[in-house]
Amino acid sequence: MGRSMKTAKGAGTWFESLVAAYLAEQLEDDRIERRSKNGAKDRGDIAAVKHLGQRLVIECKEYGGQFKVGPWLAEAEVERGNDDAGVGLVVAKRRATRDPGEQVVMMTLADLASLITGERPA
Repeated sequence: MGRSMKTAKGAGTWFESLVAAYLAEQLEDDRIERRSKNGAKDRGDIAAVKHLGQRLVIECKEYGGQFKVGPWLAEAEVERGNDDAGVGLVVAKRRATRDPGEQVVMMTLADLASLITGERPA
């Protein structure tokens, strides 16, 4: 049996809050927070994460351990563009662990190179 829209929304909100709190603590930056929804021009779920001067767009997904890599990376790329950020990535909830440090991060190789160098690829 699938979950209802209400339980799915609650799980998503919980996961976004978990990721934001973890990053704020680990990166020692209390500006990092769960971002309010922006409608058609969504800019990701987590605000104020930067690396080498670039803003990162972070999309959080809690789908009961399912991974939908292609659609999620495409969504993160649209949101990266909406935010004029340097990198878009996805943090996905793993099955059987609620430990925020054990969740999965997905990004394209181009975004990984950009994250390392601080520059968007041509």
